[in-house]
Amino acid sequence: MSASASEPCACGCIAGVGARAHAIARALAGDDVDGAIALGLLDPAFAEDCVCAACAPECAQRSRDARQARLRALAARERYRERERRLQRRAEERAAQRAAPAAVAQAMPAETATTAAPPPRPALPSAAAAALARAKAKAAQRGND
Repeated sequence: MSASASEPCACGCIAGVGARAHAIARALAGDDVDGAIALGLLDPAFAEDCVCAACAPECAQRSRDARQARLRALAARERYRERERRLQRRAEERAAQRAAPAAVAQAMPAETATTAAPPPRPALPSAAAAALARAKAKAAQRGND
């Protein structure tokens, strides 16, 4: 896409100093975000190079808004990718932790593995077991009455 000074901006401005800004505004008016990016929508010097002072304020604001929306979208994409990497790393760590006890058990001789096994965990936590015992005792008292 070429940006010539003779082509007017989307707002009708024909100032020659804002040719780049006009080309970006035309691209955005035509829903060509990729073209606007190629013309400099995301450039660090956007405010100085890509905004025409002679354009209507609404036109310049549309360009600024489009730039901000695209920057927010890019930042959100990066946050999403970082989250995916973090979740993948955690899943790999969990898998490694699960695999470690199995590898240790396989490495031990059979008689050592049975004697060194940790005691089985209770089916209920201690607080839940105590509550269940109280409920059973209360039910047994009602049955005797």
